[in-house]
Amino acid sequence: MAVQVRPLTPEALAEELAERVARLSEEDGRTWTRVAVDGADAARPGDLADALVEPLRVRGRPVRRVRARDFLRPASLRFEYGHHDADAYLDRWLDAGALFREVFDPLEPGGSGLVLPTLWDPATDRATRAQRVPLPPGGVLVLDGPLLLGRWFPLDLTVHLRLTPAALERRTPEPERWTLPAFARYEAEVRPEEQADMAVRADDPRRPALVVNV
Repeated sequence: MAVQVRPLTPEALAEELAERVARLSEEDGRTWTRVAVDGADAARPGDLADALVEPLRVRGRPVRRVRARDFLRPASLRFEYGHHDADAYLDRWLDAGALFREVFDPLEPGGSGLVLPTLWDPATDRATRAQRVPLPPGGVLVLDGPLLLGRWFPLDLTVHLRLTPAALERRTPEPERWTLPAFARYEAEVRPEEQADMAVRADDPRRPALVVNV
């Protein structure tokens, strides 16, 4: 299948994604819509996820932002094989079970709609003790973080921000470059650009380009 790469401004990209999310909600008549923006920290997935909030609200969709970094496992589990183990970073850092239990399950049909916005603070290595918050019917969950695809999360729309290996290395700070083999393995095993519903080339954050199948 041929692809077309369409350059956009960051603002236009957010508007286009928001329009697709809103249209998806209307067409399927679902109670809640669950969206993930997947990408290495160097691709700034949180920036795009944050940029979706206002365009969705303008379209009448309440939004709840959740960040994968607030659902990491305790340090004793993350660092069981050392502080710089790339395989552990890919396989063990994210508490996927907690995301299912506290974020996705309440948004299943017939669910309560009460979402836990944060679970664990990796800086203090303590539970955040956050209270559950409601996401009204018609609302949109927007999750961001690295290495999210291939985990069977019940997502209605997935967006992958892709960096070339050279751009990923260039934009990853030196103290974090030990994670690069994890992203190489993720690319080889999960093939996120193919798995995602929408893919964005993000080598230059000022000039993202939407990949469209034609």
